[in-house]
Amino acid sequence: MAAITPVGIDLTESWQGMLQGKNGIAAITHFDASSFPCTFAGEVDNFAPGDYLPEKTARKMDRFMQFGLVCGNQAIEDSGLEISASDAHRVGVYIGSGIGGVNTIEATTNLFREKGAGRISPFYIPMTITNMISGNLSIAHGLKGPNLSMVTACSTGTHAIGEAGRLIEYGDADVMVAGGAEAPISPTSLAGFSAARALSRRNDDPESASRPWDIGRDGFVMGEGAGVLVLEEYAHAKARGARMYAELTGFGMSGDAYHMTSPSPGGEGAARCMDNALRNAGLNPEQIDYVNAHGTSTPQGDIAETLALKSTFGDQAKKLAISSNKSMIGHLLGAAGGVEAVMTAMSIHHQVIPPTINLVEQDPQCDLDFVPNQARDAKVGAALSNSFGFGGTNGTLVFNAV
Repeated sequence: MAAITPVGIDLTESWQGMLQGKNGIAAITHFDASSFPCTFAGEVDNFAPGDYLPEKTARKMDRFMQFGLVCGNQAIEDSGLEISASDAHRVGVYIGSGIGGVNTIEATTNLFREKGAGRISPFYIPMTITNMISGNLSIAHGLKGPNLSMVTACSTGTHAIGEAGRLIEYGDADVMVAGGAEAPISPTSLAGFSAARALSRRNDDPESASRPWDIGRDGFVMGEGAGVLVLEEYAHAKARGARMYAELTGFGMSGDAYHMTSPSPGGEGAARCMDNALRNAGLNPEQIDYVNAHGTSTPQGDIAETLALKSTFGDQAKKLAISSNKSMIGHLLGAAGGVEAVMTAMSIHHQVIPPTINLVEQDPQCDLDFVPNQARDAKVGAALSNSFGFGGTNGTLVFNAV
């Protein structure tokens, strides 16, 4: 596995940052955001693509693609997987992005208006289209199996991982490199989400702005980064002595069919999604110890997810440990599900749950155990990772201890 987040530029640093409750939210430095309604985000600091990729290669990629390729490289290295010519056709890639190359699109549009069509780079299209993370990673490592991408808004990373797992289950591959990457912190993205009144406006105190389930929450905070896992068929992994963090045992999806941006009443769609994932995993609600929640820090979304958890888990909901990585890193949109799946597997592997920070005064309507402000040692035998996206698209992954 691998993760690049606003609290760390690799898996170890990101995991330790989350256990420590580190806050990755600060004033935006990518551009002058002082005139925007929201002036802060979760930026990845100290990421120099030239430290990981040849400069010539990095220049041909939008930032989201750099995150995805570097994270994929790190995940493959972490897996210890050796890919030979004889088995390359059994190894594939499935990495998505919710927005893609928005920074390059903005810059190229400005260049076109100022200088004309003759100044557009021949690499403009491959720098911006979402599937080029998978394409570049496939080329870099000679991966000749399924080569796919996914775009389902904030559920992208989760859906990519779940669908990649099913490709292995169906026999189309033995190994899939899967996850999500995003670099959405740009003027038009910030303006668009601000116009939709989706973002927090706590400009006087950005570090406390991402506060899932807190009574003072006023919107989500944008973040950037990537999360990638190497999924491997169990017998294949066992035969080569691979280290296994966790087992992906279930995947569920659903559609709200309700509203472009608001969750369905009572979290009905999210509840069906979790129900489907548990059914696919062959588990009862009582067997789940932890939920890595979508937990965006939006007024409606957090209540809807709380109600969905109560619907799916019944009395067990009060016994669950639930936390939100977004409280520390913001909402990585299409990459969120990738990062959160990685952190869920780490919780199982290390038997510790990262906290929900900034939970000072819990909303009475969000009355479950959200692991406030401090990491918690806990028995985590099985866990869920939730992602819910604009358009009413939902995804849930189930992981078990190996």
